[in-house]
Amino acid sequence: MTDWGHYLSHMRANAPLIQNITNYVAMNVMANALLASGASPAMLHAEEEAGEFAALASALTINIGTLSTDWVRGMIVAAESANENDTPWVLDPVAAGATAFRRETSSALLALKPSVIRGNASEILAVCGEMTKGKGADSADSVTEAEAGARSLAASTGGIVAVTGPQDFITDGTRAYRVDNGHAMMPLVTALGCTLNGVIASFIVGKPHLEATTAAIAYYGLAGQLAAETNAAPGSFATAFIDSLYTITPDQLSDAARIQES
Repeated sequence: MTDWGHYLSHMRANAPLIQNITNYVAMNVMANALLASGASPAMLHAEEEAGEFAALASALTINIGTLSTDWVRGMIVAAESANENDTPWVLDPVAAGATAFRRETSSALLALKPSVIRGNASEILAVCGEMTKGKGADSADSVTEAEAGARSLAASTGGIVAVTGPQDFITDGTRAYRVDNGHAMMPLVTALGCTLNGVIASFIVGKPHLEATTAAIAYYGLAGQLAAETNAAPGSFATAFIDSLYTITPDQLSDAARIQES
């Protein structure tokens, strides 16, 4: 039986430095969530320093939510530096199918072989080149519909693909896990999906990426469940969610993780 709480314990013991090139909406939420979880966030994206900093960071996340040409150059040099320095990195192809600019940027970043790709079902289908029903950053496709594409994408990149939704699906192209932790309130708070990327990045440092990604997603979902127990509206839920990330213990995660190998 996998000790899922071990991944949380390991992360907190090492307090990894996570470089995040994320969108304007997510920066503050993401930084607070990483601090509460036990990691150390850094938010920087300029081409002039992104690559240099990626060589120092424990892990990198790249989120294409609020794109600009300058930011894309920073993303590329950061990913290239991460690869050169064996630094794991997580890609979130936000609304990848919405515009040509997003499709081109996602393609360029996928070519650099992310350690983990995390997105909703519509985003994963889009980067696989398939038709989707997505509306901007919102998914209108089911996780089940994206599973075959996720396996194929993981096999082609050599990394992990995580499709998040009501039930999460995480695969390395051969093996896979399903996670049932989470709560329906989570999509009602902006940037919680984007913020998950940083938690995943903090968990995969020094650990097998498939299991560590799965543990991170279960931990994050469990925080949502606990926050919803006493908060029935999005504003108070958002505060309680950060508190839950802070208070969850490794033993609690091991006991409450709803994970099945698929």
